Amino acid sequence: MAVVVDWLDCCRSRDLEALLDHYADDARLECACEGSSISGRSALADYWRPKLSAVASSAFGLEEISPRGNGVVLDYLSFEGRRVQIVFGFDAEGRISHMRCAPSSQ
Repeated sequence: MAVVVDWLDCCRSRDLEALLDHYADDARLECACEGSSISGRSALADYWRPKLSAVASSAFGLEEISPRGNGVVLDYLSFEGRRVQIVFGFDAEGRISHMRCAPSSQ
């Protein structure tokens, strides 16, 4: 779970390079919030760059974090201050290999 807390801290500090360092080179992100699916560091940078520069004052607030199988589930406030749930999966080195985000049901 520590990598997810570190990931969230990178979002809060708007540190794109540090954020990207948490991802595997071939990481995938599926976003039901926007209906998008991307993979790879370059695409992740393009996805996160505008979000990190347009954050709401309540952005990236931690709501709940819990382990689930071989991953972690995070409920947090998005860059727009909306409740979102992300399911993280990790590779053998502990880097984020895949993420699935969707509006939170809480």
